[in-house]
Amino acid sequence: MRHLIDPRDLSVEELESIFTLAEEIIDDQEGFRNVCEGKILATLFYEPSTRTRFSFEAAMLRLGGEVIGFSESSSSSVMKGESIPDTIRTVGSYVDIIAMRHPKEGAPKYASYYSPVPIINAGDGGHQHPTQTLTDLLTIKETKKRFSNLTIGLCGDLKFGRTVHSLIKAMSRYEGVKFILISPNELQIPEYIKTQILEKNNIPFVEVERLEEAIDELDILYMTRVQKERFFNEADYIRLKDSYILDKEKLKLAKKDLSILHPLPRVNEISYEVDDDPRACYFQQVKYGMFVRMALIIKLLGVM
Repeated sequence: MRHLIDPRDLSVEELESIFTLAEEIIDDQEGFRNVCEGKILATLFYEPSTRTRFSFEAAMLRLGGEVIGFSESSSSSVMKGESIPDTIRTVGSYVDIIAMRHPKEGAPKYASYYSPVPIINAGDGGHQHPTQTLTDLLTIKETKKRFSNLTIGLCGDLKFGRTVHSLIKAMSRYEGVKFILISPNELQIPEYIKTQILEKNNIPFVEVERLEEAIDELDILYMTRVQKERFFNEADYIRLKDSYILDKEKLKLAKKDLSILHPLPRVNEISYEVDDDPRACYFQQVKYGMFVRMALIIKLLGVM
């Protein structure tokens, strides 16, 4: 039985297989309408979510399956003190696959040790978000037509940004990739990402504090919000939340074929005036997320 906890749980070949299937679904949605008929997905979201939870649920429903679950832990037996192993064993008795989001790092991996069905990590604290990474990779594939020889700018909250950590892990397996890490000192990428992923694999990267210093070099700009929920001190959040705002003026410095991605939700780090720019890909990215989750569910359930 396969689980998806970390982006590197999937080989490059397996990733390509998922993207190929996602593209087939995009081209022929009707042909996949009943692929998961009789199957049930549980969405166990111990932390708030809109896009990830809805896209998982929409994915399963569009495949002809059904969905049960909770959108906050207060509506489950967690409030009575039930442990993760007991919750997983119980829910796994009713369903065929589980998508789990949890505020504690490592919780989905821990859950996978006890689960009788495949577990998909839908985000664990500031650690990993592998299905967002699948979404990001499919968006890159569709917009840039390649994964190699790209300069990728990651901007904003790189310390707590689990989507950033996952994307670096995934893209580090392709040739000719360079990262430009754009953040204030307080929100720099964790040291383990630098040492265990970037330096260990001889992947070039630079750290800068100003977006304007790097935007002209980028093939992809991955914007992130400063996450209020990860801060213990509200004063620090208020001081840092507006560190980077992408607007039309800054985009004058960028390449004409730049792809702008964002895992969403945004607060004010991308001005609304950018939405009409042909380089803005973040709402396409949302839709690709549903299709790639459809492909992932099919693969993990082995229904095709």
